[in-house]
Amino acid sequence: MTSSTGYDDLWSEFHRVVNMDSRELERWLLTEEATEDADFVPGEQMPPTGKDVLAILGKRKVDLDDHDLGVMERVVEIVHRERGEDLEPDAGDSAQWRRFLMCLGHDPLRPAGDVRTDR
Repeated sequence: MTSSTGYDDLWSEFHRVVNMDSRELERWLLTEEATEDADFVPGEQMPPTGKDVLAILGKRKVDLDDHDLGVMERVVEIVHRERGEDLEPDAGDSAQWRRFLMCLGHDPLRPAGDVRTDR
């Protein structure tokens, strides 16, 4: 497991790059658009990494397990690879690129850390 500082840094960075709240992400993952490139039935199944991200968003930091930490590291790595470090809003080159990132809980049109809430 990561050191306490590394663990805290990962938690913070994950919540910076995942800029969709849990309700918004769940609604997105259950749409046909989110699952059109996969073998999932909209409204019944979700892309696996998106489902993992959704589960993590519902947990407290102290309740994370090794699987959660691996998912968090992978999501942070993918978002930074696709977006760079600044994460300024970007429409990208294709709708498919945005759909891919949104399935990880990151809307590239929204600034990082700007999580909308449904409240």
